[in-house]
Amino acid sequence: MYIQKILFSGIIITLFMISCSSSDKETQYQTGDLSVKIDTLATGLQNPWGMEFLPDGRILIVERPGNLLIWGDGQLHGDPVSGLPEIWAHGQGGLLDVAMHPDYNENGWLYFAYASPGEGGGNTAIGRGKLHNNQIVEFEKIFQGQPYSSGGAHFGSRIVFDKNNYLFTTIGDRGVMNDAQNLENHRGTVLRIKDDGSIPEDNPFVDEPGAMPEIWSYGHRNIQGMVIHPETGDLWTHEHGPRGGDEINVSIKGENYGWPLATHGINYNGTVITPDTTLPGMVDPILHWTPSIAPCGLDLVTSDKYPQWQGNLMVGALAGQHIHRVVIDGRQVVDTEKLLQGFARFRAIRQGPDGYLYVLTESPGLFFRMIPKE
Repeated sequence: MYIQKILFSGIIITLFMISCSSSDKETQYQTGDLSVKIDTLATGLQNPWGMEFLPDGRILIVERPGNLLIWGDGQLHGDPVSGLPEIWAHGQGGLLDVAMHPDYNENGWLYFAYASPGEGGGNTAIGRGKLHNNQIVEFEKIFQGQPYSSGGAHFGSRIVFDKNNYLFTTIGDRGVMNDAQNLENHRGTVLRIKDDGSIPEDNPFVDEPGAMPEIWSYGHRNIQGMVIHPETGDLWTHEHGPRGGDEINVSIKGENYGWPLATHGINYNGTVITPDTTLPGMVDPILHWTPSIAPCGLDLVTSDKYPQWQGNLMVGALAGQHIHRVVIDGRQVVDTEKLLQGFARFRAIRQGPDGYLYVLTESPGLFFRMIPKE
């Protein structure tokens, strides 16, 4: 047994590595008052970005280069699923998320967030289709972000449905920061559409001349984590800052979240973006990280598998290479903890139907679940 103790934030984390064989390891982490085992389900993934749990027990995994994979019966199944549209795998763009319709058992719709090519480059789109054997059939694009551009930065994107079957998704500022303050494009926004792509009549900017009617909130830099609180209905998001200034927010109808007029971050070359961290009429972040952790992937724990973590947000961190546990009370953050520090670049985290937390990482490309130890 190899034991290593790591000190950060005043907390000693003990890492246990128990070698079971030359090719199989059980990795146990003691974090705070909960010990977890890493149960590795798949390895060798290429830039995995999102997952969804089908009612029959299979799990869908999307890889950014454009692959849709199926995991089931303890392994990844054969070839990637066919029938997806052309994916613009460019920079941070590609196949970015998958989600079931809330009435999936009745209608069979799966929804995909992906970078779609067009004149001048590409931008984030939403499409839907049905899984038949190992193929997506009846595919249709229901939303296309505007404008297209050749840049490779800040596509978002996540998909969640609320209790009324409205679909929320995100697009980053696409590297053009000031466009996040311009309602005449989709850059730097949270978007809300109906499940067929049509516009809800009560969206905040449907009657504003020139504004994109899908916009729900704006002034965001690049949201790659989103979850709806099952009790309050709040839409929690996190977004990448530049050098510093990553944020957690609750996305509220019609509100402006400040980017780039107000931020805790600076440019990557060290120059100041703005002297303001707060401005009248703009929503301040509930939590910000400086230096950046590069948050990606978000879920809220409701499972009794982790009684110490119930009601907590779980944030994946790319640059930070950990899972950031965020303890909330209403819309306030009351505590945080770093889990699995230095393990990998965390891209997605979801609570599965069995109550366990499932995780996707890149560098290395892993799919695993976290099992509490007695």
